[in-house]
Amino acid sequence: MSNTVIGSVERTASVRWALASLSLSMLLSSLGTSIANVGLPTLALAFSAAFQQVQWVVLAYLLAITTLIVSVGRLGDLFGRRRLLLIGIILFTVASVLCGITPTLYLLITARAVQGLGAALMMALTMAFVGETVPKEKTGSAMGLLGTMSAIGTALGPSLGGVLIAGFGWPAIFFVNIPLGILALLLAQRYLPVDHQGMTTDGSGFDARGTLLLALTLVAYALAMTTGRGSFGLHNVALLITAVFCLSLFMHAEAKAASPLLRLAVFRNPVLSAGFAMSALVSTVMMATLVVGPFYLSGALALDTVWVGLVMSSGPIVAALTGIPAGRSVDRFGAQYITISGLIGMAVGCSILPMLPTRFGVPGYIAPLAVITAGYALFQAANNTGVMTNIRPDQRGVISGMLNLSRNLGLITGASVMGAVFAFGSASTNTMTARPEAVANGIRLTFSVAALLIIVALVIAIGSHALEKRSSHYGNVS
Repeated sequence: MSNTVIGSVERTASVRWALASLSLSMLLSSLGTSIANVGLPTLALAFSAAFQQVQWVVLAYLLAITTLIVSVGRLGDLFGRRRLLLIGIILFTVASVLCGITPTLYLLITARAVQGLGAALMMALTMAFVGETVPKEKTGSAMGLLGTMSAIGTALGPSLGGVLIAGFGWPAIFFVNIPLGILALLLAQRYLPVDHQGMTTDGSGFDARGTLLLALTLVAYALAMTTGRGSFGLHNVALLITAVFCLSLFMHAEAKAASPLLRLAVFRNPVLSAGFAMSALVSTVMMATLVVGPFYLSGALALDTVWVGLVMSSGPIVAALTGIPAGRSVDRFGAQYITISGLIGMAVGCSILPMLPTRFGVPGYIAPLAVITAGYALFQAANNTGVMTNIRPDQRGVISGMLNLSRNLGLITGASVMGAVFAFGSASTNTMTARPEAVANGIRLTFSVAALLIIVALVIAIGSHALEKRSSHYGNVS
């Protein structure tokens, strides 16, 4: 009896340490996204470069993640998730060293792309590992924890980056990853479950053509959404057409491939297809708070840079505090109900955000932002659990990659499209010099569109829930 108890305690401790390694991997990959933004002005001075050049320090990382995340998820399914996650942590850590010691901007951008590859491996495989390390009834709590770590990384990046740059110079924002990366590597090596013997170690079963076509599609789309500094010209249209053309080639190739990167049949599953669509819509809205928020706070509420940073950090802090309780709520009440509850909260927050600040100032902005981010935490934990719970083990990596891809596409779309909506609403080509009334009009239009996007996501959630209930009913009858 005592041996059984000891074995159970050891398994519980092992699961906790395994979750610690996954959480640290998620923290590092999200920290890598947000910490570099605050360093762009310093990098522009250090390398005597224009803003259009130094912004590629951020874009290279984001593009690498976006274009590779599905492919690396599939590689994890084929070659072994533990093996590939360890490689991802090593790549991320080594690239962090190279970022800090690089003598030129172009080498820094290249190192950031390599760091993004490591981050793609870490992001795609951490969620895929949950099914192997955590009992099914605790999946929601684990997803909530990962969401919390992602939010902490996002919130910590700007403030930590500012302190490190002020105290030690810009290389410190990359060197800080080194001890954390080494710790994540040691924990993963020690506590993550070993790969199954049946996994392949050669290239058979990997869809190289599909991988290339999907990468071209995503690069073209990401460039269409991020180049031009807010204006959408002919080159953006050409890139968008290229993305559509490559996507059609990708779908044709996948339909004929013996071992496709992505089985198109997954989109016939209402839970998966709805989960991907909702993730993209919700991420678009969340990016709007990050992109449009600073202009509103400085332009309409006349806050200085320090106060803008403090107010903006309130959102990720709320997400970090509500992530774990959100996961527990999913385990208790079910993914569908919590998904719908989270979306309702976001819709309410988006609806009241343009109204309250005009009457209550900064508290009137923080309150609806807190409602939006708390709803987002509920949605993330529930949607990730709903998508990842009932899929085949050999598809966990690619489905996790698709989930992260839909989120990243939403972030890219939000940064460009919602920024353009704000500029249109404020009727100004330069939002930095627009009158407070114009900025207020811009935020009103932006969050009216945001509320509509969340309502669309809510309709998708309700429809998916109804379809799932109907299919399970007919399954029981048969």
